[in-house]
Amino acid sequence: MKKHFFSFWFSEITLIILLFISSSLLVFSSGRFIVSFKTIGFSVFSTIQKQVYTVSNFVTGTFTALKDMRTLQEEYNALSEKLKDYEYLQRSNAEIRKENERLKEQLDFSNSVQYKNIAAQIIGRNIDSMFSGLTVNKGIVHGIKKGMPVIAIQTGNIGVVGKVITVGRYTSIIMPLYDIKCNISSRLQNLRDLGITNGNGSDSVPLSLKYIKKRNFGNLHYGDVVVTSGENDNYIRDIPIGTVTKITPVDYDSSLEIELEPIIDFSRLEVVLIIDMASVNGEI
Repeated sequence: MKKHFFSFWFSEITLIILLFISSSLLVFSSGRFIVSFKTIGFSVFSTIQKQVYTVSNFVTGTFTALKDMRTLQEEYNALSEKLKDYEYLQRSNAEIRKENERLKEQLDFSNSVQYKNIAAQIIGRNIDSMFSGLTVNKGIVHGIKKGMPVIAIQTGNIGVVGKVITVGRYTSIIMPLYDIKCNISSRLQNLRDLGITNGNGSDSVPLSLKYIKKRNFGNLHYGDVVVTSGENDNYIRDIPIGTVTKITPVDYDSSLEIELEPIIDFSRLEVVLIIDMASVNGEI
């Protein structure tokens, strides 16, 4: 009985093994496993290749972007420097044009003056409570003499500056009309009444016109021009000094108190003309 059971069990096992081997051979012979292995291998390889490409592309892109940023920064810095140079040249050209315009204005005016004159540039200013002075770059060797009147032109307007009080070999000092010791014989341009214009110690303080009679009060107006009288051979006749800005009648005085704004803006004054009065008086 046991022998018969073992024989049956062995036959069944053998049949199963043979069926498995037959099936395996049949599958392999059909090529399905070979195709599956190729498909799986291709999928795995392509996935890996894609990831490698993605990582490589990211790294390459990052380095390229950094390089481009560095290049752009260098180009930006270079353009910034060029812009600074351009702006500097623009400012320089503008300043040169303005300087040429000022010099042309002074040259044209100097040529139009029928009297001998010497153009000079202001190179120094002394301003205090005791003394006000403008130092110019012309002196004895240029024909400058003490007492010569000084005028200038600004924005097309001619005006009195002062007179020469000290002369050196190559430089001179001008006492400006706002100095407290400067007194100029003056006239109201329209009324022709005679007075004296004097300074009050600072270019920021109005000038004073004295000895204009009260009878002229109704005929005076703000903006009226005061000019040099030409008397005493101190200044050329009819050179504008200032304009009337304030008129005050005083009870205890027969004259009016009149304030003037100078024609010349001394804070912007750079070039002056020194007049040789000998040529004005016909001596040369």
